[in-house]
Amino acid sequence: MAINPDELRREALALPDVERADLAAELLDSLEASTDEDPSAIRSAWGAEIERRARRVMAGDAASHDWTAVRRRVSDALDG
Repeated sequence: MAINPDELRREALALPDVERADLAAELLDSLEASTDEDPSAIRSAWGAEIERRARRVMAGDAASHDWTAVRRRVSDALDG
């Protein structure tokens, strides 16, 4: 039986926060495992990116958006 990606996405988004976070981590891990890159290099690159973004936020150079509004826009876009 084929899995409908839209239905799967809706079901995944309906999971409690902790279960969604676990699922997201597993999905990201599966993507990293499918590359030829060194996993430690990937983690290092992500760490550097997170630090770069945090510095921009702390310096006031990054735009921020209300999470409730962003979540509503994403949900509306997914609902089509």
